[in-house]
Amino acid sequence: MVGNEQPLQDEADSPALARDRPWLLPYNRKLRHLQGITIRNLTLAPAPLRSRGKTIDDDAIPSTLKSPTKTLALRESRGLNHSRSSSDLKGNDGDSQRLSPKKAKSPNMPKGLRRRSTLEWTGANPLTRQKKLEDITDSRMADTFFTIHVDGEEEPVYVSEVAERAMNPNFRFFDLSSSGPGVTRLDQLTVNVWARNENTNGWQYLIQFSAGLRSLRFIGKSLGTFRQPLPQNCILFHLTDGIYTSFTGMPLADELRADELAPPKENPEGPLNSSSYDAIMRLNTLDDCIQDALATRDRLAEEIETILKDNRDAIQIVEQVPEAEERLRTVEAAVVVERRRVETARRKVEEKKANTQRRRELMRKGRESQVEREKEVEEESETHAALKESVVQLQEVVTGQRRRLCEDLQKVYPIEPIKGKTLLFTVRGLVLPNGEFEDVKEDVTSAALGYVAEMVSLLSLYYDMLLPYSIKVSGSTSTIDDPLAMSTTNQPTPRTYPLFMKGVVRYRFEYGVFLLNKNIEILSNHIGIKPLDIRHTLPNLKYLLFVATAGKGELPARKAGGIKGLLRQQGVLSRTASMDSTGTASSVGTAPSESKPTLQLRGNGSTQGHSSGSDENYLPSPVGALKKGNGVLPGSPLREVD
Repeated sequence: MVGNEQPLQDEADSPALARDRPWLLPYNRKLRHLQGITIRNLTLAPAPLRSRGKTIDDDAIPSTLKSPTKTLALRESRGLNHSRSSSDLKGNDGDSQRLSPKKAKSPNMPKGLRRRSTLEWTGANPLTRQKKLEDITDSRMADTFFTIHVDGEEEPVYVSEVAERAMNPNFRFFDLSSSGPGVTRLDQLTVNVWARNENTNGWQYLIQFSAGLRSLRFIGKSLGTFRQPLPQNCILFHLTDGIYTSFTGMPLADELRADELAPPKENPEGPLNSSSYDAIMRLNTLDDCIQDALATRDRLAEEIETILKDNRDAIQIVEQVPEAEERLRTVEAAVVVERRRVETARRKVEEKKANTQRRRELMRKGRESQVEREKEVEEESETHAALKESVVQLQEVVTGQRRRLCEDLQKVYPIEPIKGKTLLFTVRGLVLPNGEFEDVKEDVTSAALGYVAEMVSLLSLYYDMLLPYSIKVSGSTSTIDDPLAMSTTNQPTPRTYPLFMKGVVRYRFEYGVFLLNKNIEILSNHIGIKPLDIRHTLPNLKYLLFVATAGKGELPARKAGGIKGLLRQQGVLSRTASMDSTGTASSVGTAPSESKPTLQLRGNGSTQGHSSGSDENYLPSPVGALKKGNGVLPGSPLREVD
């Protein structure tokens, strides 16, 4: 056994042993009673050859009369062991257990004395102490397994599993009954322990312990009841009645006291008769018969195994016959399945051939049709080129006409800046502020907004653009609609907002101006410009007209008949309603009773009635929007504006 340990105290002082006693007598312990083996206090460092009579760190005490050099040499030469001299000595009773009797009885000994800790690294920082503890733990933890050997057997009768990284490895319990009575009836065994860790190269042969089960010492039903320290590399044997081990210096089994055995049972009726000699002999004979039967069974098994080995070829041939028949049936079934697949594939090939022939015929017809279409494309390509050229020319004409209309619009509704005021303009001499309508003339502002509404409505017509907020032009009482507006008031037209200030709610008027500015912004985005501030109504409109009239070359001449002439060419109006566009302008306010056609202006949803006998003054051109020299917008309640 590796390791030394102090002898156990008197067994009479241990209450655990007084309660737990073994059931098996020493001479009755056999290997059949062995259920498991565990190891405690595993260590791979060799133990010192001689036992120490004092703690290992007492050499560091200054009273030992050793030089510092010698003390350092002793520290480097010995291995790392646990110190038992750093515990608290509580009271005189605790002091007397570790001090000499003379010192224990000294009246000058202070009560509650605490011995100085002699561990070299107790005063170090927590990181150093943690590293030291990890090194100690790693040096004690290892992978282990054991083997059990008995006399007469070359191979081990049991090999345990590997317990990984454990200082107190536990192994699974086992049953040796499968090894036969030649092993289970023995009471001698040898346990070999193998171990390895990071500091060893492979498995290391650690312990070889040979012992008899008779000489083992009972320590209790479980380790929880055993209070004595176990030595290093202590092997514990788990038998059916408890745990056994062997200590250095412990008496053998024949020297055990009788009180350690199970006490005899007392029978109040007196001693019972034991078995007779004949019964014992019959039991012995029956046991011999059982052993002979077991030996005969083993012999017959060996003979059967020999016969099977000698006739292995013939047996394999016989076993191969059903395998060959099964393989033949499998092959025949595979042949049938493959024939079905071949037939299915043949039908698919015929279908694909017919499909291919049909596709060839369709491809031939497609080629013929393609040739015809190519001829038509060649004929239409010339027409397409001519149409493309005419489209380009028409676009140029449309662009020129838009420039001319915007130029006329600028002449009819001149937007001029006010000197000395930044970004403040007038339209036809009427001042229109930019978003701030405090301290302004209501009639002047309403008339200016009517001019702006007329210009925006005409621009949406010129550029064929539907405004999101439709405008109803009615002079200085013009209005604008918001189709998505919602109102909580009981107004008849909650989606219509005024562009005049007199007699309306202020916020509705400001929101109508905002919608008008949004229309101007949308028109500007349509021709590729982006206003900086949508609140600047006249500056944005002036910039829009400036960009719309820009272009190369001179302005084109007006077409005969104006837009009516264009509509006549498309068959919308009859030719009888056409008149020379150069005639004099008629009155704008023609009575509705006159039977003259009216023109629907797109983009603002409003209908304006004009005489068909007029040309310039009634066309959707700014020339016919006002009488020449008159500063009053048609339909406006104002008569004169200075």
